Amino acid sequence: MTTYDRAIEQARDLLRWRSPLRTELWASRLAAEAGQDLLDELARSERPEARLALAALAAVDAADILTPPDPDAPATGPETDHPTPPDHPTPPDHSEPAATPTAPEMERSADGAGEGGGVTDLAGVGREALTWLPGWAARMGRVRCEGAWYGRGDRYGEQVLAALAFRYANGKEPHLLVVGIDQAHGGLAVDAVVEEPTFLDDLGLAPAPEDVVAGRVLDAFEVTDLLMGAEVADGLPAVRALALSRARSIPDPVRHAPDETFTAFEDLPALPGADEAFGALAEFLGERPLWWSPARVSAFLTSWLPREAILGDAAIAAMPEVLRAWTRHLGDHEETHDRITAEAPRLPALMADESLAGLAKRVARTRPR
Repeated sequence: MTTYDRAIEQARDLLRWRSPLRTELWASRLAAEAGQDLLDELARSERPEARLALAALAAVDAADILTPPDPDAPATGPETDHPTPPDHPTPPDHSEPAATPTAPEMERSADGAGEGGGVTDLAGVGREALTWLPGWAARMGRVRCEGAWYGRGDRYGEQVLAALAFRYANGKEPHLLVVGIDQAHGGLAVDAVVEEPTFLDDLGLAPAPEDVVAGRVLDAFEVTDLLMGAEVADGLPAVRALALSRARSIPDPVRHAPDETFTAFEDLPALPGADEAFGALAEFLGERPLWWSPARVSAFLTSWLPREAILGDAAIAAMPEVLRAWTRHLGDHEETHDRITAEAPRLPALMADESLAGLAKRVARTRPR
């Protein structure tokens, strides 16, 4: 069975289900597995199943995601190729009759087809395909965001979670997009799922502005795309198109927004040098302040500070209390406090050891003040 035949078979089932969400999830997976050849073959077909596929691919903004299939990848049979819906899929909507178009093949506009009939304007072809489909298909991609959340995905914040809740324009099929963002490797998207809204109950995330969370999702996928060979969850490619489409559906997403974890920190110790010490900590944490673990404490105290930072004696003396306050701000984990207690006494000697200073620090020390 060819990729086209499998797509037609799956689309036939989806026409019976009449579920925009189920169809978009399928199209997102199809975008990850298919290529331009399939897109062109679908565009040449008069079948309603092909038109549904085109409309669904357009709804998830798949034009910049379609990739040629891997010729070395093992073939998958029809049983494993069916899309996986959420745990509790919406039952078929029988209020709208399924269309069975018999009109001649759609005429392609000049913008929609390139030389040889290849599709170059998926959005245009998708809109045209909708004219031949039942009314429920037009709801694909027409969602409204109903909330956003952001926070740690694990004990030490090595992964954070960005969550966005949506439902369709008619109020049906509420769903939650959750994207896992790896902090330890530069803030790349490593996993994404589409679940029932109740999935949020177990995540412990804090409400956040929708445009900021959408921007974080887009930022994370951008980093993933820039890192060749990045390790991501096996299921991420299948959700990628839908995740990007949902994030882009939010007006004016805020790209590269500063993390509010710093501004929410109000317990800086009233000690001489505390401000200077916290400034060094903030520089070390950078754009990923939620990532704070015993290993991160050790890296900061025994490696980064001696190599990079020029601190006064008061700041060095205040550093342990500043780190303890920051630890209380981020969960108050006992093992992190223990690591501070174990490593902090060595800090004055490490800061005084000039052999540990990096080039930038040595150059800065030689500049006249």
